[in-house]
Amino acid sequence: MEAEKLQSVLEAARMAPSWANMQCWRFVVVQDPAMKRRLSEHSVADSFVTAKGYKSNPSQRALAEAPVVVVACAECNRSGDTRGQQYYMADVGMAVASLMLAAHAVGLGSVFVGIFDEKQVGSLLGIPAYISIVGLIPLGYSLETPECGASRKPLDEIVHYEAWGPRAME
Repeated sequence: MEAEKLQSVLEAARMAPSWANMQCWRFVVVQDPAMKRRLSEHSVADSFVTAKGYKSNPSQRALAEAPVVVVACAECNRSGDTRGQQYYMADVGMAVASLMLAAHAVGLGSVFVGIFDEKQVGSLLGIPAYISIVGLIPLGYSLETPECGASRKPLDEIVHYEAWGPRAME
């Protein structure tokens, strides 16, 4: 993967909005093939994916084989905490969404991997205990061109106007 594309997607993550502009996100960029293989070993999604009817976990392969894996983390004490609600998950989520959309815009594929052994990944990468690891994002060129993306619910099923209840503008 070209260095300028990686820099571009990381810049998009950096520019994401955050609670009170605290910017609690932190990223570890992993390019070493051996380290990526070890990261993939700590993806524990197989039991989840097979229970949902999938035959395999393609994200585990992506972690091992993608040119880059971005490990998205949060410095939780640098995030908002109001009325018992911590905002680091929303903040990192917005940064990761920005990163993934920017990756798509420059022709890269990505996937968010959210099921992994956080303690093992943290130990492997030397991430301090006060940092939360939110997700792993393999980045690279897709091996195949999908005919279409994953199915999505129609707007009239998920959007309400003015108040909960009415689903379509009349």
